[in-house]
Amino acid sequence: MTLKYIKFSALILVFFSCHQTITNKEANYQRISIDNSLEPNPAIEDFLQPYKKHIDASMAEILCYSENAHTKTEGALNTALGNMMADAVFEMTAPLLKKRQNETLDLVLLNHGGVRAALPKGPIKTETAFRIMPFENQVVVVQMKGSAILEMIDYLKIARRAHPISGMTLHITKKGILKKLLIQGKPLSLNNVYNVATSDYLLNGGDRMDFFKKNNAVYDMDYKIRNILIDYFKAKDTLNPKRDMRFIYTK
Repeated sequence: MTLKYIKFSALILVFFSCHQTITNKEANYQRISIDNSLEPNPAIEDFLQPYKKHIDASMAEILCYSENAHTKTEGALNTALGNMMADAVFEMTAPLLKKRQNETLDLVLLNHGGVRAALPKGPIKTETAFRIMPFENQVVVVQMKGSAILEMIDYLKIARRAHPISGMTLHITKKGILKKLLIQGKPLSLNNVYNVATSDYLLNGGDRMDFFKKNNAVYDMDYKIRNILIDYFKAKDTLNPKRDMRFIYTK
């Protein structure tokens, strides 16, 4: 029996046990290591087989094709893979925000560490989305004044990592001097309020992005980033993401 089967079996047992009345006040327990030394249980394997077939078929579904392979280490401040993820979040979130809140999305900021696998060349499957984004992170839209956006820029200047962005142009020198900052092609206004799509992980201070806490409002989009990738892949025939000039070092 594989470790995946054992974990799935445990989830099934926990689900059904939650619907039983517990009368015992004391419980005896024994620690059992879950590893390859456990003997397979044919009855459990037979029970799980239909579910496994369904999951395997779903994971193997081809959604689109990628012209080239890309990793998250291909560029200093922006990568083709990171750009694709940020653009996917922008493209799939913007119409939802407009429909639900009648608000316009301005930009997207994700984190470099949230990109967990490469984009392969060739068929892109549902499994690809799970590998790139294995976490349960969901998209939130944070309303921020221009002054809070400046704190975001200061963070990005110091971090100097390829944190995926979309809707924003940011050029800095290698000494961290800001040379260009545009949001939707326009200079930042300190008095404007901007709608920034990010993950719930970053909203809560992940990667020390505490500037998200200085917000006017937060809209929970109830949309996992992994599901965004799946929907984005389905909407495309061929993927060909590129590095560009959105976030670069300049003189």
